Amino acid sequence: MNFSFYIAKRYLLSKSSNNAINFISIIAAIGVVLGSASLFIVLSGFAGLKDFTLRFTSLIDPDLKAVPASGKYFTLSEEDISKLKSIDGIASYSNIIEERVIVSFDDKSYLATIKGVDENYQKVNSIDSVIQFGGWLTQNSNEIVVGWGISTNLSFGVLDYAKSVSIYVPKPGGGQISSTKNAFNIVNAVNVGIFDINENLNDTYVFAPISLATKLLGYTPNQISAIEFKLKDPANEDGIKAEIQSVLGGKILLKNRTQLNNTLYKMLNTENLAVYLIFTLVLIIALFNVIGSIIMMILDKKKTLNTLFNLGASVKDVRNVFFYQGTLMTVVGGLIGLVIGLIIIMLQKHFSLVMITSSLAYPVSIKFTNFILVFVTISILGTFASRIASARITKAFTSN
Repeated sequence: MNFSFYIAKRYLLSKSSNNAINFISIIAAIGVVLGSASLFIVLSGFAGLKDFTLRFTSLIDPDLKAVPASGKYFTLSEEDISKLKSIDGIASYSNIIEERVIVSFDDKSYLATIKGVDENYQKVNSIDSVIQFGGWLTQNSNEIVVGWGISTNLSFGVLDYAKSVSIYVPKPGGGQISSTKNAFNIVNAVNVGIFDINENLNDTYVFAPISLATKLLGYTPNQISAIEFKLKDPANEDGIKAEIQSVLGGKILLKNRTQLNNTLYKMLNTENLAVYLIFTLVLIIALFNVIGSIIMMILDKKKTLNTLFNLGASVKDVRNVFFYQGTLMTVVGGLIGLVIGLIIIMLQKHFSLVMITSSLAYPVSIKFTNFILVFVTISILGTFASRIASARITKAFTSN
């Protein structure tokens, strides 16, 4: 066994004759344990919040979405449709028409986005799971499904046949506007469902049959705004993207779920990095106790160190004793902290110790990457702190 490592283990586990040094060592060890536990708990809590946030967007975001490379729409030919159906990796796809519109009801108006969908839309997205009132629309009808925010702002409910919902979109072209009828394309619709996903989507989308959206916008049957794809195996995304791109060519851009929510992912990742850096700073401050503990131990063992030098130990060997001692303290303390943090997170997952509301527990997520990140962080910082403290040892120091 390595001479320096053996003595370091003895120093770590044995008590000093000086109670003050014992107290400082205990405080340093507790600081490492609490620091690593806190970092793991915070990262797990943030991972839970991230998963909770992205869970809502994933309900209506497809695995892949083809959008126009330029303009508001592109043309999908019969040949394109035939080739898309022959791609083995596609489980289903849905043609989409999206445009900004004005929704009006009972002398109230609201700016929203109409999303015309075909009969395959429910196969691509789990839209049924977020409909709180009513049901899903019927194709080739004037039925719509709106978000909770739009329904609240315009004060209409479900299946109100006495008053229809009017949807307006400006007509293309120029010239003088003599009346609303000349300026806008208008369709009247009946709301048959209200969905609840998140505040942004609830305030934005009006789902309608693709035939209604085509009529409202004056598109031809083969003009669409997007195609949303559900893949059989999302792990094979790159290969399927290449096949779709070869069929549709340069007229479309393909985006996956992350790219569709690029701003949200960037914001969450930035916040995660900020949280990690802040708690790493707290951990660095805690490791000053480790440096102090090692230096106090060096002072306490001064006579013993002089004996080791006289027995032939080199400066490097003696330095390694306290380097290993500090490293062991941080690594072992870090592992204990991780175990404590893991237990707390498990308790939160199973017993909901902390609640956001009376019905919603604070979300947490146990990720192996966070476990490794905390362990590597505490190990690197502990090694660096131990190196700083052990560098104080010289033969001149022991001879004073």
